[in-house]
Amino acid sequence: MRQFDAVLMSAGFKLSREAMEHLAGLDEGTVVDFAVRTLGVVRREVGDHVRHNTYFKDFPAGVPDTVDFWARCLAEALLDPAVIEAGGLDGLTAGGSLNLLALPSYGRYLHTYEEMLAAHDELIPSAGDRVTVLHLGGTVDDEASRLYLALAGGRAPLGEDDLDALRRLAGHCADGPQPEAVPVRENRAVINRVRLAAGRELLVDTVTDVLRLAWALSAVEGEEEPEPARFRSLARRERRALLAALDGVVAASPAKLGDVPPYREQWKRLGERLHPHEYPRWPHAARVFAVARGEERVRSFSARVQAAMAAEDVPGAARLLTAAPGVLFRSLDWLARSASSEEERRVVLEAAGSAVERVSGRVLLSMREHLVNRVESRGGSRVFVNRHGRAWVADDRREPLDADLAGRLCALLDAEVTRRLPEVGHLVVDRDVWQVALPLSGKSSPSGFGVLPRGSVSPVEGGLLRFFIHWREREERTDFDLSALLLDEDYTGASHLSWTQLTGFGGEHSGDITSAPEGASEFINLDLGRLEHRVVVPQVLIYDGEGFHEVAESFFGFMTLDAEQAGAPFEPATVRMKSDLRGAGRGALPLVFLRGEDGRWRAKWLHLFLRGAARFNQVETTGVTATPLVRTFVDREFLRVRHLTDLWAAKAGTVSFLGEGDLPDAPVTFVGMERPEELPEGSQVFDLTNLADLIPA
Repeated sequence: MRQFDAVLMSAGFKLSREAMEHLAGLDEGTVVDFAVRTLGVVRREVGDHVRHNTYFKDFPAGVPDTVDFWARCLAEALLDPAVIEAGGLDGLTAGGSLNLLALPSYGRYLHTYEEMLAAHDELIPSAGDRVTVLHLGGTVDDEASRLYLALAGGRAPLGEDDLDALRRLAGHCADGPQPEAVPVRENRAVINRVRLAAGRELLVDTVTDVLRLAWALSAVEGEEEPEPARFRSLARRERRALLAALDGVVAASPAKLGDVPPYREQWKRLGERLHPHEYPRWPHAARVFAVARGEERVRSFSARVQAAMAAEDVPGAARLLTAAPGVLFRSLDWLARSASSEEERRVVLEAAGSAVERVSGRVLLSMREHLVNRVESRGGSRVFVNRHGRAWVADDRREPLDADLAGRLCALLDAEVTRRLPEVGHLVVDRDVWQVALPLSGKSSPSGFGVLPRGSVSPVEGGLLRFFIHWREREERTDFDLSALLLDEDYTGASHLSWTQLTGFGGEHSGDITSAPEGASEFINLDLGRLEHRVVVPQVLIYDGEGFHEVAESFFGFMTLDAEQAGAPFEPATVRMKSDLRGAGRGALPLVFLRGEDGRWRAKWLHLFLRGAARFNQVETTGVTATPLVRTFVDREFLRVRHLTDLWAAKAGTVSFLGEGDLPDAPVTFVGMERPEELPEGSQVFDLTNLADLIPA
């Protein structure tokens, strides 16, 4: 067990006291088997499951000047008998320019992984190296049930990997405990698919729930939204269940037929699969398809609201929207900036107050974040991000909000969130978690190790910052490039490190690798003490080949080291974050590093993707798009964990901070980055694994 713990520590992990005591009581063979499995998992978590070689064997030392390096490759090529036989210099040029890919010594490893390791000293341990504690879990069934209930009952939309985990767990846990409620509709569709197969009652309260379930039965892996002409043929049992559910929803509330027109084409295609005319016992379900075909005219709810706003009847629109509280709060900005008198602003505030108790906590907190950014000037730009992480910036042409009305709305939201937070006896807060953004949505958040929600800010400790990528192509030659866009405080004076600029500005690039059949890595090393720029934007660009969602594997991460630390280019104990790259687009912006007025560096998490060109993306061209996007996100205020813990403190019996005095002997409620070992038994823990549970229902 001690040998296992020692090997774990070399990767930046350590067993908790409880886990060590448990393993110490097992026989040797069991511990060895457990250690092998666990080491494989934790090494994959930080990216240590692959061999991270570098083009320049001595990196970060020994990286040459870019032009000198290219000239050396050319000279070696001109002396190569194979190149001479193929036409010499003529065979190395294309369109009058030197073709680097034609140079035999360019773009591929010229030494083995073992030879690269032999050129480096062993890692010098530092007090600043990461140590992640592994706690003892329960049985497989207990842990599966716990995770299933957490995912199914979560209050924020899930990312692709978590949604896939929910699909697997829903079947495994079908006969076990079920969540009291499934508030996120995508999750509900996943669970309904399992319930349908088991012949159980479906969880539906809108017609769109049924549409989502039909889509889930037919969906291509990874797709969630209903789309026309994609529904598969359904079994008679499935058709009966869907039509019965539809009939029940419409019979209970005919007004919900107003949800049909926005998805008219999808409903028509689904009707071709369900054959509602064969089931006269469910006449209310048949009305759904009559509305979709235009045979029955139903004015949608949004159309009535639009008509009121077109007539400049803001009070009428606000009162109408109280029937749909979630829509009302998503429309508050529209209502607030359209209100032209104190009376109209009063009606808007009263409508919000009358509906606030019926709105989900996630919508309340999302609107709170929105209002902060609408009242304070943010540079006149709006940023949009779709569920795949693709982002773009547009000018903000909206009228500013009335500051007084926005302030009163914020007070209303804070009061309601505080009311919903549970009363706790002793609240313990780790101040390190204060700058983490509340995970109001996980749709475009990547899976990985140490990954924080978009908008989070975390400190960057150590004198050296080193970020890296690794990718492995699936079918065709694929060239990913790691670059760093370097900007001044006002986002001008752009410089960069990339395969076209290997050294300079206090940094080094590990060298360009142009294919990865067995996997390839690239690194950028920055000496933060020598770096004059104040903004560093890592970019992962697809120069050629397969996309992020097509390659067999791709991930990004960063490490921090003390300036005097030696070691290999990749040392797992120094990895602070590693995230999978699986979004849309031909360029990725995982995060941005910022130097503050105090001289300290911090990371702000982006999780964004650029559209880019089909081929030949370079930082020299993508920087034009990336710069305004990054600036808009840096300027944007995100609602952070501190906002919620400050509200919660008002309802706690006592409040203390981790590391500032001893913890009480009785159970506490803890909010922090990771669970400390010394917590009393029975304590409730909110850490990076379940921060979304902080969002009140």
